[in-house]
Amino acid sequence: MASLKELQNRIKSVKNTQKITKAMQMVAAAKLRKAQDAAEKARPYSERMSSIIINLANGMADTAGGPELLVGNGQSDTVLLVVATADRGLCGGFNTNIVRKAREEIVALEKAGKTVKLFIIGKKGYDQLSRLYKSRIVEYISLKEERKLHAGIAQNIGTKITDMFDAGEYDVCKLIYSEFENVMTQTAVAKTLIPAIADLGVEDETPGDHAADDVFAPDLKGAIYTYEPDEAGILRVLLPRNINTQVFTALLENQAGEMGSKMTAMDNATRNAGDMIDKLTLTFNRTRQAQITSELIEIISGAEAL
Repeated sequence: MASLKELQNRIKSVKNTQKITKAMQMVAAAKLRKAQDAAEKARPYSERMSSIIINLANGMADTAGGPELLVGNGQSDTVLLVVATADRGLCGGFNTNIVRKAREEIVALEKAGKTVKLFIIGKKGYDQLSRLYKSRIVEYISLKEERKLHAGIAQNIGTKITDMFDAGEYDVCKLIYSEFENVMTQTAVAKTLIPAIADLGVEDETPGDHAADDVFAPDLKGAIYTYEPDEAGILRVLLPRNINTQVFTALLENQAGEMGSKMTAMDNATRNAGDMIDKLTLTFNRTRQAQITSELIEIISGAEAL
């Protein structure tokens, strides 16, 4: 049985830990509000960007002849998985869920005979995936030194992705990240970046038959519009920007999900520390009472012996 001094030290240690987890919970809660607001504001922009690309693609007479970022290069042998995780831990199963999704994609692709390459964003994703797939990692970016997420970060990542595609290093690109739903729920998703047509669901339709436009396009009240320059020319400029936008949106979603998971994890840790303090305090009191009783018995026994 532990001595009273040891129990006192353990209680003090757990109380200090509880103060830290409580502080981290409050910090995460404060950051969550800003991160959630940023993620929610980015969604309409991302969705609108996708709708514009759909409208442009459906307006093309020959979708198959569009830019390679839209329709691909005609092959799918090599797949680049861009896995976005957090740089820090202590956020429950947030990073693990993203890595699990990435592993599922890797296993499924390799089972289908595809060559997989990994582009990892975030230290935690790198630490976990490098244990099994280090040879497949072609790029690693840590955002730990970045104080705040901004569009320039996503632009640098997007530029690397498009440059690798232009160099013929891969055929298909998928982005894996965590989609923020609420504080308790974050869902790991895999989204196809290249070719964009695979994720947007654009079909090669006959001119004038724009079924997807009914979902995304505004009501033009019968107005006819043309593009200047043509649709393919606009798409060549817009598609790289769309990749940057999708990456930036994913990073914002990840940030909100990380703060939500961290707040929940630290709240649970604070509660667990409180329970442990109660148990240790009860043990301490019982041990002290046992020692007092033992000393009283010794005193009484000694007095009777005299």
